[in-house]
Amino acid sequence: MTARGRPAARLAFAPHPVRLQHRVTFMIASLPRLAVLALLAALTALPASTVLSLWPAQANEPFPFGSELMLDAAPMRGSKRVPIIEIEDNGSASIDLWCASVKAQATVGDTAITIVPGGAGQPLFTQCDADRQARDADLLAALTQVTGWRWRGGEIIELSGAAPLRFRLMTH
Repeated sequence: MTARGRPAARLAFAPHPVRLQHRVTFMIASLPRLAVLALLAALTALPASTVLSLWPAQANEPFPFGSELMLDAAPMRGSKRVPIIEIEDNGSASIDLWCASVKAQATVGDTAITIVPGGAGQPLFTQCDADRQARDADLLAALTQVTGWRWRGGEIIELSGAAPLRFRLMTH
């Protein structure tokens, strides 16, 4: 109601909810019952068939040996560097962390993976601030606790363990 006691004006473009409901009901009711069932079946079967057709291709893809896998994270403030891991067919791995670089040995199976950093004599940290060193240590600890891997979409590999880690396949 307005200040003068008149009903408030309705917006011209807003349909009355009851009328819209009646239109949809009438449209569905006017279709033959078989057409409605076919429409519902097509709408529910299409997404399921699409997912099922894509699922086996991703599940059977081998691990991308020799490819660079970049951590799915934004660079730290003041830097463009993002951690990258590369695992070769023979299991040798190079890990570029937020600041330092480390050699490692990886064992990769169909869905299992273990990563063991290089020898104790290998320097872990270079000249970096304490925050980057701490992030390097955290990421390296998470990588050593990884137990499995799987494809997540076309370019993403997820390493599972104490904390899941997502890496993007670099396609240069």
